[in-house]
Amino acid sequence: MRQPTLVKDVQGELSAVVRKVIDGRTIELDTGERVQVSSLAPPATCWAASARTFAEKRLLAKTVRVTTVTPGEVHVRLEDDTDYASLAVREGALRAQTAASALADAEKGAEREDRGLWGAPCNGKDTSSSAAPTTTTAPSSSPPAESSKAAATTTTAPPVVTPTAAAATCTVAYRVDNQWQGGFQGRVTIRNNGASAINGWTLRWSFADGQTVREVWNATASQRNGTVSVTGVDQARTIPARGEVTIGFIGAFRDRNTNPAAFTLNEATCTTG
Repeated sequence: MRQPTLVKDVQGELSAVVRKVIDGRTIELDTGERVQVSSLAPPATCWAASARTFAEKRLLAKTVRVTTVTPGEVHVRLEDDTDYASLAVREGALRAQTAASALADAEKGAEREDRGLWGAPCNGKDTSSSAAPTTTTAPSSSPPAESSKAAATTTTAPPVVTPTAAAATCTVAYRVDNQWQGGFQGRVTIRNNGASAINGWTLRWSFADGQTVREVWNATASQRNGTVSVTGVDQARTIPARGEVTIGFIGAFRDRNTNPAAFTLNEATCTTG
């Protein structure tokens, strides 16, 4: 027997329970049908796990209303009448399928506020759609025998030189100093590897397990979903050349407390140490 639902009946919609979440946009209903939510692009590779967690929290074992768009593709409304696709794009869990869709404004808003995949470590990059470069070989004509050697010499492509990446201008060390049931104390040390001071900075990272920052010193902090933005204040506002600053914070967690994997300082990616 299905759970009672608050979703209002609308002509053309069917009530269903989501019994499995495949990824952020693909679900399996209690009818056994596997469907994709319309208007959503495939999950970004670096945000796929977070997109699935987002979908599980809002859809798994929940009663929803589905409207078929094409075979295997549906619109999904939650019990509070929220359109799931709009919510997912607005919160930065997924991107809109096309920039010209009705979700374009929601996507721009998420990008503007660095929500979800638009913040660190993804920064809006979606490597799931990257295609391998295609090499096209031009047809060759048969030159006279006596000139074939010269032709081969003049048409040989020069060797490809791959530039060496410049060293990161910052290094971040993230440490958990103390941990207790549901809470922990952490510190983050930022080192300026550059030859000039950094006057004013914002450090960003993303938590993978839903942790939250409750209190911070030597900085101010804001958090949207799993992405934390920390800005230095007072004596920690400037990081001298070859110098460092340390901030501390109190955080909360539920099941796991995995350290962040990547950090950006003023939008530049830092190494970790």
